[in-house]
Amino acid sequence: MKAKDPSRLDDFIDISGSKMRKLAAQHAVPCDTSNGKEIPSDLLAANCIPPGFMVQSGWDIVCDYYSNVESEEWKPYSIILSEPPAAKSKVSHEGQYGTKHFKLSPLGDNGKPISPWHDVPLHPASSPELYNLVVEIPMYSTAKMEVNKDEPGNPIMQDTKNGQMRYYSYGVPLFNYGLLPQTWEDINVEDPDTQSKGDGDPIDAIEIGAGPLGMGAVVPVKVLGSLALIDEGETDHKVIVLRQDDPHFSTINSVADLDRVRPGTTRMLLDWLKNYKTSEGKRVNKLKSDTPTTADAAKLIVAETAEYYQKLKKGTTLNSKGYWLGPSR
Repeated sequence: MKAKDPSRLDDFIDISGSKMRKLAAQHAVPCDTSNGKEIPSDLLAANCIPPGFMVQSGWDIVCDYYSNVESEEWKPYSIILSEPPAAKSKVSHEGQYGTKHFKLSPLGDNGKPISPWHDVPLHPASSPELYNLVVEIPMYSTAKMEVNKDEPGNPIMQDTKNGQMRYYSYGVPLFNYGLLPQTWEDINVEDPDTQSKGDGDPIDAIEIGAGPLGMGAVVPVKVLGSLALIDEGETDHKVIVLRQDDPHFSTINSVADLDRVRPGTTRMLLDWLKNYKTSEGKRVNKLKSDTPTTADAAKLIVAETAEYYQKLKKGTTLNSKGYWLGPSR
């Protein structure tokens, strides 16, 4: 921005940022300068802005922001005007994406919404050696979406904390994030490796294939390895997987293969898992090891969490948190 021209000082009006925000919150309109009227000296009292201060469409957006920014329902235009990154032919959703009312569910064979946690099998029927990934957060998305364990039907909704919707602020995730269905990290069992009990969620999966997958999509994947995150004293396994339709699917069978084909992948994952909360002023996360497990070791972890899930579902393990486990219960 150029400095004021000393020879034209009368042509400029000083409006501080604080005054501009107050004017926007009041939905100030252009000052009436018809018939030689001068611009008022007290813009706040007159509730007007100098003509030409900003194009009207831009000023409308600024007014909308500063008059509603304290409302929990207001969201940035980049979110409100966007569509959920969903596999539209295989999911249903209700409510506006970017609000607390948004809910998304996969569709069953009958075209009706199903629980992504309980109604999707762990293994695809056509490829039992693979696993089903339910996508919660597509690659490059920042809204922290997750299956709601308490809501009937377990729809995918935006996670909240202290009433506020949560977003990733440590850049955009360079992977697809989701869960392996019919698994559960038991809150009563201490993991011998991490010496921490489970976090009470379905086991998380990080898909590191080529490009974003749709929110709510059910995608066959192979397991490559896993990393154990210790999050606020709880075990939170992250299983690293690769989608079946990735162009390198046949040649990538381990995390080592992944780094060979896509160099730097493990380094990127470690950086994200350790530091994604630091942008919120929190400490660096702790991992059990910076070296991912083998694929076979990761599969054993998945199998263990699948057993914990079956015990929870059957009632052998007390549902002390009140999760929605389906109409049969």
